[in-house]
Amino acid sequence: MNLNIFKTLLFVCLFSFNFHGEAQIKWTDDGDSYFKLEKNQLVTYTLPNQEVKTIVSKKQLTPKGKSEPIKIAKYAFSLDQQKILVFTNTKKVRNDNTKGDYWIFNFKTNTLKQIGKNLPEASLMFAKFSPDGNTIAYVHENNLYSENYESGKISPLTTNGTGSLINGTFDWAYEEEWGLKDGFRWSPDSKSIAYWQIDASEIKKFYMVNNTDAIYSKLIPLDYPKVGENPSACKVGVVKLSNAKTTWMNIPGNASQNYLVRMEFIPNTNKLLIKQLIRKQNKSTLYIADALNGTTKNIYEESDEAWIALYPNFTFLEKTNSILWWSEKDGWRHLYQVSLEGKPMVQITKGEYDVIDIQHINSTEGYVYYLASPNNATQKYLYKTKLNGKGKKELLSPESLKGTHNYSFSSNGKYAEHTFTNHYTPKTAEFITVANQKALSAEESIVLNINKLEEEKTTEFFTITTADNIEMDGWMVKPSNFDPTKKYPVLFFVYGEPIWNTVQDKYNVSRNSFYFYNGNMAEDGYVYISLDNRGTPAPKGREWRKSIYRKLGVVNINDQAMAAKEILKWSFVDPERVAVWGISGGGTATLNLMFRYPEIYKTGLSLCAMANQLTYDNIYLERYMGLPQENMEDFIKGSPITYAKNLEGNLLFIHGTGDDNVHYQNAELLLNELIKHNKQFQFMPYPNRGHNLFNQGEETSEHMSTLMTNYLKLHCPAGGR
Repeated sequence: MNLNIFKTLLFVCLFSFNFHGEAQIKWTDDGDSYFKLEKNQLVTYTLPNQEVKTIVSKKQLTPKGKSEPIKIAKYAFSLDQQKILVFTNTKKVRNDNTKGDYWIFNFKTNTLKQIGKNLPEASLMFAKFSPDGNTIAYVHENNLYSENYESGKISPLTTNGTGSLINGTFDWAYEEEWGLKDGFRWSPDSKSIAYWQIDASEIKKFYMVNNTDAIYSKLIPLDYPKVGENPSACKVGVVKLSNAKTTWMNIPGNASQNYLVRMEFIPNTNKLLIKQLIRKQNKSTLYIADALNGTTKNIYEESDEAWIALYPNFTFLEKTNSILWWSEKDGWRHLYQVSLEGKPMVQITKGEYDVIDIQHINSTEGYVYYLASPNNATQKYLYKTKLNGKGKKELLSPESLKGTHNYSFSSNGKYAEHTFTNHYTPKTAEFITVANQKALSAEESIVLNINKLEEEKTTEFFTITTADNIEMDGWMVKPSNFDPTKKYPVLFFVYGEPIWNTVQDKYNVSRNSFYFYNGNMAEDGYVYISLDNRGTPAPKGREWRKSIYRKLGVVNINDQAMAAKEILKWSFVDPERVAVWGISGGGTATLNLMFRYPEIYKTGLSLCAMANQLTYDNIYLERYMGLPQENMEDFIKGSPITYAKNLEGNLLFIHGTGDDNVHYQNAELLLNELIKHNKQFQFMPYPNRGHNLFNQGEETSEHMSTLMTNYLKLHCPAGGR
């Protein structure tokens, strides 16, 4: 693989921010088979013998009059499994390819039909079948549409959509910080659709400048709510297909001082379950809303002194008419049942450990299957517990496999695809029978073949305790020809913010963290290390994660520096050759470490950094820092620009001028401050490049890798001395 393409792929993987689980295969409804795309054909594999059958062929995917089939990007079945909706010809919107064309293949008639064909090419978003399979709904140009499958009649359900009034999808901030994109839901009776409407008309414009595509510069406006500014107004409506009239849900509170972060129809009803967070995100409320008249009822509230994390979507437990609820109310992240009828809450999981991710609900047997790691926060294992909260947790993952496990359960819970990895074992998969956790065949059994899968251990995991008595997890790679009598340069990779922890027991965890380097760092003679500070989302309890509240840029930075001080006591580390690097939140941490602890960090490589916290968006910063109108001093203390005057070492500062996430404004503010104090540094702007700098094409990736590698070698020379 081309080196620069490899680095780009690594960056995309690292910064996809999908931390609760990994990509899942699609199972058939009966649970005995799974779907797979092979050479642009959809096939099924039936267990236990992996019998293969083509479901949709290339020929069936070829439109009349065309010689080539449409290419499947994504697909979804109608509820009766008689039609399949295919997403193709996709285009990127912000971070993902969410615009494109949609086609329907009908199994009964063996016909292929395009929907929305009278609308502009590749302009439809989030198309999905109604429960009865007769209608398809989608978003086009911030309006919601329905289309009758038989007649092809397209009916606009909203008509007021603009660039700032958004129906059925979301603005930049909601998508970036809540992960919300698809903004509508079909009613169970197929007669109406519930949808979010975002009003960003009061959000101030931030202007980026394109200076390279024409002789005259072009302003690029972006609706971007900076911290301290009011959020977009948000409301939920239900539109009837029969008359395109919307009934708005009467949810208490100012629409621009509250967020509506979850919304689903309660199964088999005309009622919605809606989760609201107040602006400071430390109080959540569950409402049941009547879709017919808009009335709402508060059924549950929860508060936290810091913030309430947003967990996966509602899981309805029909037997008890309740939902599965995540909470840290007892100091650990546990699962509860919250009744939709006002009955007392039931705690399902208990103990001094965190639930990491739900894998499966087996209502028939009354169990929830989930990932947790009570003894090692860098790993993940499968457990099960009774849904009624009675009984103890039961470990299911093989005890001999120490590392990171993930599962994709079949619909009936009989089978699962099990994947395993650790820092010396490449990710490998097997299909298992859930009841005994054994592979369906000896050939693919991970337990039986683990000795063949394991590689040489080059990454060392360790814990270190700081002078503040904070124990931190870390990993380290030593030089290939390590000589304990010599001293080596050390390079730290840092992120340190509440949305990602770098110390995970996975294959290539160390290689993926130093993907910028041209060459082999171990062979060249570097020690490289990463550490997880307090505030990172490791499964270590609420206190660990939320100790960073109103102290972002302080607690995480102090932890990193204090751990580095202990590491500098190691006999093989050269205290005069200590470097640190990071991107995005890690770039911010790099600046803070260089400015606040110049006696430790001699060289820094900072990419896409937030120099001043007041320049970033409101949802992210207000969640972790509060409102600047109330505690401005905390924002000042956490911002690198406050300490820029202390720079002593070698700083390489990199930013894309087209960054719509952490604006280039940050670079210019920091440059001015460094110039003010006559601090010398090296700066590299990348014209019109966005936030994911290693995902901006091969030329950019190669140039930046060369620049960063040369800078590191110059100011933090490799090799033992």
